[in-house]
This record gives sequence, C-alpha cells and structure tokens, in this order.
Amino acid sequence: MIVTLTANPSIDRTMALGRPLERGGVVSAASVTDEPGGKGVNVARVLSLAGAAATAVLPADAGDPLLAGLSAAGVQPVPVPVGRAARVNITITEPDGTTTKVNDAGRPLPAKVLDALGDRLLEASLPGGWVVLAGSLPPGVPEDWYAVLTERLQSAGRRVAVDTSGRPLTETVRRSGRRPDLLKPNADELASLTGDDPAQLEGDVRRAEQAARRLVSEGVGAILLTLGASGALLVTAEGTWQATPPRIRVRSTVGAGDSSLAGYLLAEDRGADAPTCLSEAVAFGAAAASLPGSTMPRESDLDRDGVVVSAFDAAR
Repeated sequence: MIVTLTANPSIDRTMALGRPLERGGVVSAASVTDEPGGKGVNVARVLSLAGAAATAVLPADAGDPLLAGLSAAGVQPVPVPVGRAARVNITITEPDGTTTKVNDAGRPLPAKVLDALGDRLLEASLPGGWVVLAGSLPPGVPEDWYAVLTERLQSAGRRVAVDTSGRPLTETVRRSGRRPDLLKPNADELASLTGDDPAQLEGDVRRAEQAARRLVSEGVGAILLTLGASGALLVTAEGTWQATPPRIRVRSTVGAGDSSLAGYLLAEDRGADAPTCLSEAVAFGAAAASLPGSTMPRESDLDRDGVVVSAFDAAR
C-alpha cells in the first residue's frame, strides 16, 4: 500500500473552453468538472485507477465534498479535521491544449493539525512501504516540515518520496538529517537544489544527469527527473536510465508529473527493475498529458510500446 500526504488539498474545477480564451472578455465554458485535487491526491487517484490500494492523508472536515470525491475515485481518505472547507482551484483549458491555472493559496494549519497529520501518516503506512509527501505547503506552515516528516518516517522504516518545490524542497534536501528515498523534480526544481541554470538542464540531458548525480552522491536515494517532451531520467547509485515518451497530442499538463510519480511507485512497489519503473513513469505521465483538464490516466490510456528506455551514455 502507498500512502500520500496532501497538506494543501483542493477541489479542482476544470472549465474547458470551446475557443481560445480572451483576456477581459466573457467566455462560456463548454464543460465544467469538479475533482479532488492536490499533488498527493492526484498520485493516489492514479494508483487507485491502476488497481492499487491508495490512502490519502489530508486536512479535511467530515462532509467536505473533497472526501466524497476521493471515495468515489476509489481512494481511502484519512482526514484530519481543520474547521473549514477545502480551497478551490480553477483550471481553464483551451482547444489547442493551452492550460491556465488559478490557485487559491490555502489557509494556515494549526500546529495540532500538523502533528495529527504526521501521526496519521505513520498509522496508515507500513514499514518498508512508500509514503509520498507532495505539493505546496499552506501559508504559515514551517518550510522544513517535509524535512521533519522525512526523518520521522524513515526512522520508523518507511520509504519517502518527495515532490514539491521552492523552500520546502530545498529544506528537505539540505536540512534533513536523512535524505528522501526518491525525489521527483523537474528541471526548475532540480536547478533550485544544485544552482544550475534551469534552461541548460532542460536543454542538455548530460548536464541534467550530472546535476542529479551530485544529489544522489550526497545521499538522495534516487531522482526521477521529468523533462517534459524530452522524457525523463532516472538516476540512482547503480546507474542512470533515459526514457523518451510516446508521441501524443498534449491536451493538458495538469497532473502529468503526479502521474509519472504514481507510475514509478506502482512499478517499484511491485518489484520491477529500474528501467521498467522509469518506463512506467513516462507512460503514465504522457497519458495524463494527452487527457483533458485534470483527468487522471487509466491503464487503457497508456502507450507503453511508445516509450523507449536506454542506459544513459554520458559520452553521447
């Protein structure tokens, strides 16, 4: 079983437009859907759609539509009462795949809620199992909270995957007494950790591999580096693998990175080797990008045959 934490969950409202968005104009949506959201929630939804047991720990009150949405998606919610409704994020998608997001920053969480969330993570997870710490932190939450959780969870025998950005990411990698077992950055996030130019990392896979390799040498267990249309790298102490994605028509990038992480963890939890884990990550991420709005991929959406994985050759 894989357990996810989403400290700043949301209702994700997707408005699909039938024509390009006109700033300052009035546009009617062709369709509107509401789905439970947040990075950890998205990971759990993908896991559930793939037939895996998924548990989502999050702050939410009984009766919040967010919890009903999770249950309907086959995810087991483990809520910690917080005394308010979940935030609502708006995603606007245009016919050519252009996606615009307007996110509510969220509200502060009291210290007792943070403590309870940590307790629920330990109670819901098992030794040797994966715990995913994903997404932004609400305003006012200590920026080293993921670092504190990583140390606590690893001390209890859990494996920790982290997918976040900004100071919560740098604090987790630089200040934690323990390093995460898995990081899933994009080029910008990796650059924030290594001091490299993100544009260079995006355009030069050798430089990106070297940057990720430095973090692995400093104690990070593995790095799943997503590079958009260029695919992904998996860097571990044992080696590096590169994957290119299948050809798709991009409809929305919302949840693509979360789907990649879910695909990786699904394969790893089932005992797959590193190249297979990477292949699954890219297949799930590409499938998510080919779907509208915040729709998460199913097995039937995957094009596994279109993913090409190879051992990384630094000399190329």
